[in-house]
Amino acid sequence: MKRVRYWGSLIMLLGTGLMPMLAQAAGGEISLLNLNDTENGQELSVKLQILVIMTLLGFVPAMLMMMTCFTRFIIVLAILRQAIGLQQSPPNPVLVGVALCLTLLVMRPVWQEIYSEAYAPFERDQISLEQGLGTAKQSLSRFMLAQTNKTSLETMVSLAGEKMPEDLAKLDFFLLLPAFVLSELKTAFQLGFMIFVPFLVIDLVVASVLMAMGMMMLSPMMISLPFKLMIFVLVDGWTLLVGTLTTSIQPF
Repeated sequence: MKRVRYWGSLIMLLGTGLMPMLAQAAGGEISLLNLNDTENGQELSVKLQILVIMTLLGFVPAMLMMMTCFTRFIIVLAILRQAIGLQQSPPNPVLVGVALCLTLLVMRPVWQEIYSEAYAPFERDQISLEQGLGTAKQSLSRFMLAQTNKTSLETMVSLAGEKMPEDLAKLDFFLLLPAFVLSELKTAFQLGFMIFVPFLVIDLVVASVLMAMGMMMLSPMMISLPFKLMIFVLVDGWTLLVGTLTTSIQPF
């Protein structure tokens, strides 16, 4: 009974708070989907701009994975964990955090360019929202194009039934995006292979020694894990890994 009274009171309170807003909307005082006349022509109202921004925030995780080098970093880190033989350490949130930090570090020039050429002018009302988004897309496209190999671009263009433009800067963004993702996956697996081989050699050596000693029932992974951890720490593996990942980004 107390729960019914609680929820009933809460609904009445919300209804009381929404009544003035509904009255204003009925009177035509609240307008969301309207355009404002400015010196640069018609622009979206502030309320509609907020709606667009809030909608775009829902796509931030997908944009982070598809339009940045986050995919490359997280795959390499996951392959490293598997190569060492650790199942849950470092945990997934730690790997995601490391990959995110490296992504912010490597793409810092892109963020600075977007801020100075797109966000700051829009904040000072020097350009419209559409112009700011276009400028930001150009900055991001230059970065993505520098990391995309020609084979992936040709594949996407041929699948779309179009011709490769002479100026790659004019390439459709919706063709560049899947080509960039394919290139990131390819690069991540290449780096993962180079990381995996040394640990595989350690496993083979340990397995051979155990077989020579007649300990075939003993798991080689259990014996090789401490050696792989020790070697990884002695060679300062995290520093080498971070250096390899950051230098794998092509200049743009």
